[in-house]
Amino acid sequence: MSDKIKVGISIGDINGIGLEVIIKTLADHKILEYCTPIVYGSTKVASFYRKALSINDFNFNVINSSSAANPKRVNIINCWEEDVRVEPGVVNETGGKYAFISLEKAVDDLLSGNIDALVTAPINKHNIQNENFKFPGHTEYIQHRAGAKDALMFLVGDDIKTGVVTGHIPVTEVANSITKEAILSKLELMRDSLKGDFWIQKPKIAVLGLNPHAGDNGLIGREEKEVIIPAIEEAKAKGIYAVGPFPADGFFANGSHRKFDAVLAMYHDQGLIPFKYIAFHDGVNFTAGLPVVRTSPDHGTGYDIAGKNLASESSFRSALFAALNIVKRRREMAELTANPLKISKLSRDRD
Repeated sequence: MSDKIKVGISIGDINGIGLEVIIKTLADHKILEYCTPIVYGSTKVASFYRKALSINDFNFNVINSSSAANPKRVNIINCWEEDVRVEPGVVNETGGKYAFISLEKAVDDLLSGNIDALVTAPINKHNIQNENFKFPGHTEYIQHRAGAKDALMFLVGDDIKTGVVTGHIPVTEVANSITKEAILSKLELMRDSLKGDFWIQKPKIAVLGLNPHAGDNGLIGREEKEVIIPAIEEAKAKGIYAVGPFPADGFFANGSHRKFDAVLAMYHDQGLIPFKYIAFHDGVNFTAGLPVVRTSPDHGTGYDIAGKNLASESSFRSALFAALNIVKRRREMAELTANPLKISKLSRDRD
């Protein structure tokens, strides 16, 4: 039992569907065969949603710290004691305030090694902003807390894996943010993650163009010729199997993504729209390139269906198991490389 993976779970906006998909996922007792879940939130808020879902045969085990987690129970740490008014579907400061408290305490434990992985429920990127959270989203916040120079927003599903060069920035800023250095960094992170986190020995990566028709030989923009192609060539020189740039529209329409292990898109919607269409039910957002493991479902707060027992837990469950699989692969890789066999030359004189 002591070797079971401890998975921390932040609850996201308390007025969204976070706790609903968390409870629906953890109500399946088979989950405990694979991990020890630790939810960072509030028993009072959790009880509100448990009653709203009419789930009566499920309870949390209340603990004070992750070290006290019971491997046979679904655990919860009360991150605050005060009563909080839950208003499903309402966007307000309360939802953002307690989403941050949950996230901050979970990340504290993640970076301290008290938990092995973190699965984050959706936040509202606007109402969570405060003195300690001035970031476009989870990815940038956790990257900052981990002290990582760069990270990759990596969307993974059964049939497609997609990363983005630029993430949560305005479209008007995309072109100026597409640099050879940025593309090369993301390609290196993607290659390393495919090898270390997904055990793909020789990953093949497709790179999309920025402009329509991938620039059409410079007729519709010059970023492909001046930035993207040079980045791909330099990546190849470093041993990365990168191909492109491909026009984004036809690439997904004709199923070309199936010929590659992953796709690097230039900006958020270019990669996420086709990804969410293809991997609608099992898509997972993984922050690659960090020393810690963090995943999340690929959907948002779902205010329009919050508290109505309509939210599907499929993506959250996939995010949970993706985190478990990545932790296991990293552990196995560490074991395999910890004591490599020494190579010694045989003497020609064997007598």
